[in-house]
Amino acid sequence: MAEVLDPALPPEIDDLAQRVLDAACDRELTMATAESCTGGLLASLLTDIPGKSHAFERGFVTYTHAAKHEMLGVPKHILQADGAVSERCARAMADGALAHSRADLAVSITGFTDGGPDQPAGLVHFASARRGAPTVHRRLKLGDIGRAEVRLAALQAALEMLLERLKEDVLLPCRVDAGGDGSRAGARRSG
Repeated sequence: MAEVLDPALPPEIDDLAQRVLDAACDRELTMATAESCTGGLLASLLTDIPGKSHAFERGFVTYTHAAKHEMLGVPKHILQADGAVSERCARAMADGALAHSRADLAVSITGFTDGGPDQPAGLVHFASARRGAPTVHRRLKLGDIGRAEVRLAALQAALEMLLERLKEDVLLPCRVDAGGDGSRAGARRSG
């Protein structure tokens, strides 16, 4: 039987998502997500708010090693040496989401919701990549608090990370025109 997200999304997570989308819209920036243990919940949340969801560019749900490699370009040697739940994997996921999208910033989430051999329950890695800025990483050690609770805590942490990154003052690099003719738009300041 499929697990229901219980408890339902708390109002503070909805409010935080609204603040993230407001900040993105105010700065005319778009976001992408690369999710593993949250299975697309963050992307769903960011597209649920009417009138603001245009700030969400795309989402990648990459639960398996193959998906992380094929969709985001996470190098196989990182997956083999460090594993999917690691700082290097989270950083590669965020960088890959940015590289495989037209978004201005991306966030990644990869973690263990349940425990197992060499898999500490509640260990979650996050990374955020932003054009014109270094990729940043965070790690949460939530412990064995339950699958739904880990996912909710991961949503909140990812939203907080996005909000912080949206508030940074960054000079965005030129981008190749969508028409593919090689022309470039000028750099612009955001934040």
